[in-house]
Amino acid sequence: MGNLLKVLYNREGDSPNRVDIFVDFESAQPTDVELPVYTQVEAVLKKADTILQELGAYRGASNEIRDAISNPKSENHQETAWLTVIPLVSQLKRYYEYSTSLESTVPNLLSVLCSNEMTPRRHLESQQALFKQFAEILDFTLKFDDLKMTNPAIQNDFSYYRRTLSRMKMSGQEIQQANFDVNDAMANRMSLFYADATPMLKVLSDTTSKFVTENKELPIENTTDCLSTMASICRVMIENQNYRIKFRNEETIMFCLRVMVGVIILYDHVHPVGAFVKSSNIDIKNSIKVLKERAPGGKVECLLNALRYTTKHLNDETTPKAIRNLLA
Repeated sequence: MGNLLKVLYNREGDSPNRVDIFVDFESAQPTDVELPVYTQVEAVLKKADTILQELGAYRGASNEIRDAISNPKSENHQETAWLTVIPLVSQLKRYYEYSTSLESTVPNLLSVLCSNEMTPRRHLESQQALFKQFAEILDFTLKFDDLKMTNPAIQNDFSYYRRTLSRMKMSGQEIQQANFDVNDAMANRMSLFYADATPMLKVLSDTTSKFVTENKELPIENTTDCLSTMASICRVMIENQNYRIKFRNEETIMFCLRVMVGVIILYDHVHPVGAFVKSSNIDIKNSIKVLKERAPGGKVECLLNALRYTTKHLNDETTPKAIRNLLA
């Protein structure tokens, strides 16, 4: 299958690690064939911006918790902290539930974009609206995880909620279900989710790996070649001045860079030997170069850190020293 794809790539004038087409990430519209999956995915995606806005404004209950801990015998301080934390934990529950929505949505996108019907290039060129949606999921994922990692109040609030709930139960205190909507089973699932440094990315990489494992009728190359083609398209659109001038929004450059990083990470988790070996279909060296040259100074480091700390094979012996040095 891999050799066949190389032949097809060559016929189309591309190589697996350089696919030279323009994808309209700003305004691609679904064809009739794409519409059923597009409509389903769009119903999930429309909530993404609100979640990012809320998470960006999340201030937590640090002061109330600190006061409660400093005044353990003050019922007033305890109640204030508890009543402040409850709606915050409900908010965190909604974000966890959104991750489960993505978990059930992503396989539907991959089923279309990775099918046997076309080469990855043809898929992504002719199904740009679905590619755009997959890219938007990746963009949301990296933004969410960056906000989560830089806000320790999220973990602190949830930990305080669980400790307090446990203490209330142990003391025999009556707990009214109406006062909270996170039971023990949900709290356990949320705890596993938020314990990860990049929880949304973990959901996405696990979901993609599961898609490959469960769809045995699809060769793994269908998925990995689709991901490497996505990475190449994003990189080439940033490298190519003729493509960049087509962007109407300056933020589209950062969008392409985030998507490029996201698919490299997914590829590294799904491909048996990862994204960093010499034989990889992803041009890692030029991808990192584009990232360093094109990303605004304040934003490049979080994307480089994503490659450093959330990939699977970077520290393998098969990773060339030059690549490790680029990310050192």
